[in-house]
Amino acid sequence: MEIQTRRQGSVFIIDVDGRLTIDSGSGAYDAILSALGAGEKKILLDLDGVPALDSSGVGELMAGLTSARNRGAALKLLKLSPRVGKVLAATQLIGLFETFDDEGVAVRSFG
Repeated sequence: MEIQTRRQGSVFIIDVDGRLTIDSGSGAYDAILSALGAGEKKILLDLDGVPALDSSGVGELMAGLTSARNRGAALKLLKLSPRVGKVLAATQLIGLFETFDDEGVAVRSFG
């Protein structure tokens, strides 16, 4: 898995490229924690490059969301592949996240 970070205005964007599975480690969660530790309050996780997600990856997303909320921050998801969207829908967790297909719309949603 490869993680890149960038900024769009006041929004901190984490680009994830690779599988979010048990064998990929906790790179996405670590990146979220690092951003929160640096004081970021508006975090957008771009999952455009994530072809697969398993229960470990779901756990990473949920842990990231919980950590963000506990610190008064917002974590939103961008560009879910159909497969990732299906996993989140099947686990009935999709409703916990704000999800977007367009980066500009996602960035503006933070207000």
